[in-house]
Amino acid sequence: MDVIVRMWEVRGYPDRVPDLIAWVCDTALPEIEHDPRHAGSEVFSSTDRVVVISRWRGEPLPLPDPPADLVARPPYAWDFAPVDR
Repeated sequence: MDVIVRMWEVRGYPDRVPDLIAWVCDTALPEIEHDPRHAGSEVFSSTDRVVVISRWRGEPLPLPDPPADLVARPPYAWDFAPVDR
């Protein structure tokens, strides 16, 4: 079975990034982590962005939409496949 890596990225308001991180970790990720295809996730942040890298054994589940008061624009998601080198 192929592994899919999903990169989910959202730009938050700089003063709300801690709240956005808390939402990702406490609300969004628990909604997908129970799925048996989910192989793990990592969360990264900068001054105005939050990125989730998740690994899947098959088709990824989408993260829910974040609360509108935390984000400066809607999230984007891209899927990738590992490259053997």
